[in-house]
Amino acid sequence: MTTKNKKGFTIIEVVLVLAIAGLIFLMVFIALPALQRSQRNTQREDDISRFLTAISDYQTNNSGKTPFQNKDEGGFTKRYIDDKCTVDASDARKVTASSCDAQFTDPDGTQYEWSVNDTALASGGTATVTGTDVDHKIYVYQAAGCGSTEGSVEYYAGARNVALLYVEEGGAVICNDNH
Repeated sequence: MTTKNKKGFTIIEVVLVLAIAGLIFLMVFIALPALQRSQRNTQREDDISRFLTAISDYQTNNSGKTPFQNKDEGGFTKRYIDDKCTVDASDARKVTASSCDAQFTDPDGTQYEWSVNDTALASGGTATVTGTDVDHKIYVYQAAGCGSTEGSVEYYAGARNVALLYVEEGGAVICNDNH
């Protein structure tokens, strides 16, 4: 009696391999957007740190005053953030990077802008920023430092103290200060 041994895969083996490959593909497909979001948020954190460094450089060159105290946001932008900016003559307090050479942009390609809190925090006071999505706005607080809760700033004596808040993708708020 002769028996034939056929070499090959059974339908069960093929289906099992396809199912495993599908699961691997699904895991990558689910994890990839989270990884990309994390990379964009890391870039945003680096940009906020760079912005704070530019403020510190400005303070070093201007007797400790911030560009916001000197009403010099346009000059600050041109000299410390980008090197090809023009200032909106109608309202220099609302400087955006849209008139620049796009060096200071969010990872999604949108220009950053900033909002200066002109009212100093009262001694012992706090302020909070919340959000659910990136609004591309850097919230600048003078005489402040990062608070004990996420997205908050607290009063810190001294005009040199500056705190920056920024809403990342997913709603997390980063804070960076210079004290």
